[in-house]
Amino acid sequence: MLVALSWTFLLLPLQSVSAAVGGSLGERVPRLYHTGLCRILGIDIRVVGSLFPRRPALLVANHSSWLDIPILGSLMECSFVAKAEVSGWPGVGTLARLQRTVFVERSPRGMGVHVRRLGERLEEGGRLVLFPEGTSTDGSHVLPFKSAFFSVIGNAADKAIPVQPVTVAYVRIEDRPAGPRTRPKVAWFGDMEFVPHLWGVLRLDGLSVAITFHDPVPEAHFESRKRLAARCREIVAMEHARLLSLTG
Repeated sequence: MLVALSWTFLLLPLQSVSAAVGGSLGERVPRLYHTGLCRILGIDIRVVGSLFPRRPALLVANHSSWLDIPILGSLMECSFVAKAEVSGWPGVGTLARLQRTVFVERSPRGMGVHVRRLGERLEEGGRLVLFPEGTSTDGSHVLPFKSAFFSVIGNAADKAIPVQPVTVAYVRIEDRPAGPRTRPKVAWFGDMEFVPHLWGVLRLDGLSVAITFHDPVPEAHFESRKRLAARCREIVAMEHARLLSLTG
């Protein structure tokens, strides 16, 4: 806990400056922070496939833990899409804003405004990471992907923006295959409180996560945002099930 807090306060001024300056520095510093945090937490990250280099780009991933943020953030320069209430969380909200997180509300009434914000960020040449399940799970399955935010692809000026599915699977926890008894130590879902969960994560004796970068979805699936969402979910869910089956 002390090392994680020290690392956070050490980089906080640098992150503040880099966020104000923007450009490549504003992206590299958050990645440096996430990389250091993952090392402090002792997370073993195994990567299959490769990040699509072209930008702007939209990456869509399954979501089961707040750990998904530093893990994915350590692998690439990017910004995340998060629910609006995260901006008000002490400490976490500040870090999220420094990474230029796009905060969105789930209500249909404000959907158009948020989709435009996402489109603007993509038009700036950003790389956005979206968790289209709309919530986190216990890590045993992948929920259907909500299609609403996939409409950002159609609203962006560049209609050729790639959409790359990403699978996140926690495969070993405390040097044992992840299972129903151990996943809640990592998965953060339902009405779990953040601080007790964070303390539990800090006490873990080893954690391995498998990240699969899939090929971008062919543009033929872009004709319908529902078709695009369903195809991305199919790709992510199949790989997630395969990775969990390997753990026994």
